[in-house]
Amino acid sequence: MKIVIIKYNAGNVYSVSSALKRLGYNAVITSDFAKIKSADKIIFPGVGEASSAMEYLKRNELDKLIPTLKQPFLGVCLGLQLLCNHSEENDTKCLGIFDEEVKLFPPTDKVPHMGWNSIKANNNKLFNGLDDNPYVYFVHSYYAELSEHTIAETDYILPFSAALNKDNFYAVQFHPEKSGKVGEQILKNFIELI
Repeated sequence: MKIVIIKYNAGNVYSVSSALKRLGYNAVITSDFAKIKSADKIIFPGVGEASSAMEYLKRNELDKLIPTLKQPFLGVCLGLQLLCNHSEENDTKCLGIFDEEVKLFPPTDKVPHMGWNSIKANNNKLFNGLDDNPYVYFVHSYYAELSEHTIAETDYILPFSAALNKDNFYAVQFHPEKSGKVGEQILKNFIELI
């Protein structure tokens, strides 16, 4: 099986790669179109700022490639936000896979949302084998609103989408690579999607 982690102007590609290695999978980290198109599974991780990440995607025409992909695709953290329509972070037009808006949490002393929080997941295949309301690790100041594509939600200041799914596109706001056994199970479930 060929797993590709998309390399772009956002961090944490190597922590995702390490998490996959712990599960016995090797991934190629690349921005090469041919390698991305021929992959069986694609992971789109991200830590960083929306507008500069989108600028990099546009400069390298990855913004045109990503929406055309048909294989299972997983966005992580900023990767989820970039798959939405628009982010309030520097008023950024994103990829538009999910018809959601990404908003800044209301200003409180509890932002960014950083640490462990439970998710309330539906019966999506991404969550097979998990207990009810499992805990995962979050680090973010922006969130996607609840919508028809929400497959897991978390309540932190307000309810938001912890995970989204539309067709072959999956995305999680939390970091599965930093979420212990729960995160490993989610990554394993994604890799095993048909």
